[in-house]
Amino acid sequence: MTNAQILTHEPPRPGILDRLLGLVSRVHGGEGAGALLLALNVFVLLGTYYILKTVREPLILGLPGGAELKSYASAIQAALFLVVVPVYGLVASRFNRLGLVGGVTAFFIFNLVIFFALGNAGIRIGIAYFLWVGIFNMLVVAQFWAFANDLYTEEEGKRLFPVVGIGASLGAWLGALAAKWLFEFMTPYQMMLLSAALLGLCIALTWVVHYREAGRAKGVRSAEANQPLDRKGGFELLIKDRYLTLIALLVLLLNTVNTTGEYIVGRFVTELAGQLPKEEQGKFIGQYYGDYFSWVNLLGFLIQMFLVSRLFRWIGVGGALFILPCIALGGYSLLAVVPVLGIIRVVKILENATDYSLNNIVRHALFLPTSREAKYKAKAATDTFFVRAGDMVQAGIVFVGAEIFRFSVGNFAVVNITMVVVWLVVAYAIYRRHKKLSEAQSTASP
Repeated sequence: MTNAQILTHEPPRPGILDRLLGLVSRVHGGEGAGALLLALNVFVLLGTYYILKTVREPLILGLPGGAELKSYASAIQAALFLVVVPVYGLVASRFNRLGLVGGVTAFFIFNLVIFFALGNAGIRIGIAYFLWVGIFNMLVVAQFWAFANDLYTEEEGKRLFPVVGIGASLGAWLGALAAKWLFEFMTPYQMMLLSAALLGLCIALTWVVHYREAGRAKGVRSAEANQPLDRKGGFELLIKDRYLTLIALLVLLLNTVNTTGEYIVGRFVTELAGQLPKEEQGKFIGQYYGDYFSWVNLLGFLIQMFLVSRLFRWIGVGGALFILPCIALGGYSLLAVVPVLGIIRVVKILENATDYSLNNIVRHALFLPTSREAKYKAKAATDTFFVRAGDMVQAGIVFVGAEIFRFSVGNFAVVNITMVVVWLVVAYAIYRRHKKLSEAQSTASP
């Protein structure tokens, strides 16, 4: 920044990096480097998670009844989050944002070292590690986006979150590919140590971004960055704030609809595979899901790269809330009338690709106009417990529908349609409250 710009308070001119990132979203002068560092941070974080997620499969499936143990994990994890979320809230009340993010990540690094030692000692860690991965994934990702929310104003977040989201999309994709390659010459326990080192890199990137953005922030925002949060807990915040309660309900409904849709896909595929010779069934299922996930990842990346920021600019975060439920409503309505695999395939590819890109950023951006306590504590509760609660609700729907009422695929589609209608009602209530919060914040800003 030149002396003339400092004296006249003019924003710095966009540099080469800012202009390059302008292909994705509107990036003002001096913002590109920080957004890119955040994107790199979440790239490493998501890549590490997918390595650890891949490691857990041989450890849990190698146990007696491993497949059944996996099916019970969501319920156990939801119960664990009833303890984890309050403990996280207590920690957040004692540290500033840098101490919180760095300390929690360092704790997970220490856990990986312990798992490495126990595994090499011949102790079976499959169940404990499986549950740990589920907690680690949800908590550190929620914490990362809370940190990003804390760095930016609402206006900045709307513009820069789409850039950061590209790092998340690429990290998930390349992390899964890296895990497959690493298994050729590393043991699962060695991959844990590698992941611990990658998490150490995440801590370093967090420090760099924190000090860089704290230097750019002004007045109250700069001072708040070094202050711990108050003593209110995540669940307490959700209960007392209607806006936060609605977001939690939205996440529960979204996850229930999505996982019920995945059950419908799995049911279609297994029924078709059952019509083939037994030796060809596994190949058919593997090829179907390989192609299915490839299309989801490709379309999700394209939406993230070229549509998210533009939709935010055209219809805002509130308007973007309605895109995914409208896609789901149209898709499941068509499926209820014409229950064929080709339709559910297209519906789920479009639904999942939109969820992993646009809707993922929308959910995080909803916290931009909230308090710092809500960004860290209420967000942690929403993105952990209520996601797992959605899994539990879906499991109950499938059990009652399949085992008691013998639902057809069309019947399950009708169940999803009903939940999507409720989802739209909740989305509208959030839209109204988000609009009021954004207007109040704009009025309060100098």
